Amino acid sequence: MIYGMRSIVRYLLGSDIAGRLLAVYPDDTFIVSYPRSGNTWTRFLVANLLHPGEVVTFANIERLVPDCEAKSSRYLRSIPRPRVIKSHEYFDHRYPRVIYVVRDPRDVALSYYDFERKYRHIPDSYPFENYITDFVRGRLSSRDWGTWGENVGSWISTRMGQESFLLLRYEDMLEDPALAVNRIAAFVGIQPDEARIRSVLERSSAQRMRQLERGQSNQWVSTRGKRTDIPFIRTAVSGNWRSKLAPDLIAEIESAWGTLMSTLGYELVSPKPKNGDSVPRYADPPFALSRGHD
Repeated sequence: MIYGMRSIVRYLLGSDIAGRLLAVYPDDTFIVSYPRSGNTWTRFLVANLLHPGEVVTFANIERLVPDCEAKSSRYLRSIPRPRVIKSHEYFDHRYPRVIYVVRDPRDVALSYYDFERKYRHIPDSYPFENYITDFVRGRLSSRDWGTWGENVGSWISTRMGQESFLLLRYEDMLEDPALAVNRIAAFVGIQPDEARIRSVLERSSAQRMRQLERGQSNQWVSTRGKRTDIPFIRTAVSGNWRSKLAPDLIAEIESAWGTLMSTLGYELVSPKPKNGDSVPRYADPPFALSRGHD
């Protein structure tokens, strides 16, 4: 009874986080990914595509494409329908239409390490080797959304091939962003001309988003009060893991999710174990009860 009253009060005050308790409508579209996989860039692409007459910034992105892990249930109910909502949730059968963005977990790990330091979840001195083990075993702030393998696998295994599911690889988006925008446009029922595509790409470029972040970090819920010396919008490149991850750390990630990575077209580079060699395989932990942060 007391818990129910508290929930009602938080809802009325708009102090709750919608998260997995979000009220889902049949005309909703969700942009979903594991954290640090290109979700913010995709939000800007979609927002600029759907709202060509409005300048999309970090000051208004939560109104145009709100984050259900950052905004309240009451706030999200106030967004005009049809809504496009950003989420990091593992598979939720209620999501009617999903744009799922996947990224090579070896690059995700590098980006997430800086993110965890930006949010002060770990100190700068935290050993990178320990962090990679935390990443693989699901001991990060994102543990509510599962490990990379659990999150990605939950959507791929249930929705792959359905018309209501659009899979985008971050690496492909970087290689041909215009094609990515055209695929998104077709998915949401828009037929943009070339000029509109160019405008979407220019307004959503990494350079512009970095400039916006520098001027609006205190206005955006995801960066307000966080470290400013570590950018939220990073290099927007792929393949950094090849030069920045030691072979044993690459092997640790590949040994956990190699099959899924290969299914998604990510090349495995670690030597196959010889007969009798022991290869660590991590049992992904159950989802924790405490909420992490984007």
